[in-house]
Amino acid sequence: MRRLSRKKALSLVRELDAFPKVSESYVETSASGGTAFSAMALLAILEFFVYRDTWMKYEYAVDKDFSSKLRINIDITVAMKCQHVGADILDLAETMITSSGLQYEPVIFELTPQQRLWQRTLLLIQSRLREEHALQEVLYKTLLKGAPTALPPREDTSMEPLNACRIHGHVYVNKVAGNLHITVGKPIHHPQGHAHIAAFVSHETYNFSHRIDHLSFGEEIPGIINPLDSTEKITYNNNQMFQYFITVVPTRLNTYKISADTHQFSVTERERVINHAAGSHGVSGIFVKYDTSSLMVTVSEQHMPLWQFLVRLCGIIGGIFSTTGMLHGLVGFCVDVICCRFKLGVYRLREDVQLHNQMNNLNHHQIPLLDDHVPRE
Repeated sequence: MRRLSRKKALSLVRELDAFPKVSESYVETSASGGTAFSAMALLAILEFFVYRDTWMKYEYAVDKDFSSKLRINIDITVAMKCQHVGADILDLAETMITSSGLQYEPVIFELTPQQRLWQRTLLLIQSRLREEHALQEVLYKTLLKGAPTALPPREDTSMEPLNACRIHGHVYVNKVAGNLHITVGKPIHHPQGHAHIAAFVSHETYNFSHRIDHLSFGEEIPGIINPLDSTEKITYNNNQMFQYFITVVPTRLNTYKISADTHQFSVTERERVINHAAGSHGVSGIFVKYDTSSLMVTVSEQHMPLWQFLVRLCGIIGGIFSTTGMLHGLVGFCVDVICCRFKLGVYRLREDVQLHNQMNNLNHHQIPLLDDHVPRE
């Protein structure tokens, strides 16, 4: 009895269905539904990848921070012994900053195969950055604290003589134009200006071939590649002057992985031989002349909001339904027109054949003039 009551209850529930069902004999399947679903799935997947992607937004404003100090990060190797070279900074305010924040380390100027491979990789990235600036946005979005961008240490303990000097460290300067000098002799503090003790250095030992492993301004962020990183200059003249003219732009970087205040800069290079007899005056050495910009750039990583993604997804679904319906109707109309013409042509051909056969039958069979059943007089 319980089973019967359950069956009756189920039958009553089925009969109470308010939505009428269409018989399967009246349902016609078409290929447009599958095509529309495939197109919607493909476009939805592509739209999801667009939603996951981010882009960098650049905003420009006047830099109102003039009281803070500017940090300069230096890592330069000069092909001279450390007791023969010195580095200092002199700004427009006539403030001389000694190399107290810099360290002098005797090293070997020639690179190992591993270091040379690392340098070539950075130079390749530098060339790509000059050709396509959008690559910088990729570097911004993939920054990781602690990512190694400096020259890797030597993997062997070579017995070669330490013929070069690595000058590395950081110093804080005023946010005004200045000049970083790396020349012969140690710098000394002088009330009337700035000087280097170069009297005890032989002229034959002058060699300002150098390699800039790293040069940046502001907070040092591993992962950012600066324009002068891995720059190498080789000279065979003792009286060579290298000049770098730099324009520093304060940059505030805000991404999903890092937030920091750093600086971008553009650089113009120049080098010449000092020859007083030919009118080329100056001092042999490496000179980095920098100047700060009055504009500040804010670089922030942007992401598509969820509501915009949903609106675009709804637009894709509705647009695909409408477009496929219109195309299906148009194609069906064209097919019907072509098929109808084809069928009409077949029917006309059959009628012509039948008419031709009837005419042939009439020609072969003569109609008798008098019937035999008609009585004669």
